[in-house]
Amino acid sequence: MATVLVAEDDADIRELVAYKLQQAGYEVVSVADGLSAIAAARDNAPDVAIVDVSMPGLSGVQVCTALREHPATAQVPVILLSARAHADESEAGLRAGAVDYVTKPFSPRELVQRVESLLETQ
Repeated sequence: MATVLVAEDDADIRELVAYKLQQAGYEVVSVADGLSAIAAARDNAPDVAIVDVSMPGLSGVQVCTALREHPATAQVPVILLSARAHADESEAGLRAGAVDYVTKPFSPRELVQRVESLLETQ
């Protein structure tokens, strides 16, 4: 069973995404901030990470950069979530190593499909 890390400071969004992923058969590790995301990923490298761009402590872009710099998490695909759809922000996320950038509001079903697609190509 694949493991997905969900790092999102909004509890409602975090719980919804986790629920939809669990329904699809994934094991989910949920955290509320950037530092916890890095710690959780290093403790047990997930198969995919979904990370909110705007979180307390470290941003999603900073989390993505930190994951890329650590050997145990360097290959974890990261999907960034953001309430902002600015091209500069999505480009920064992709330069930091994210493989996808999803703007809020989003379809939880589509997010699960993106996770499935990432896992199929690995």
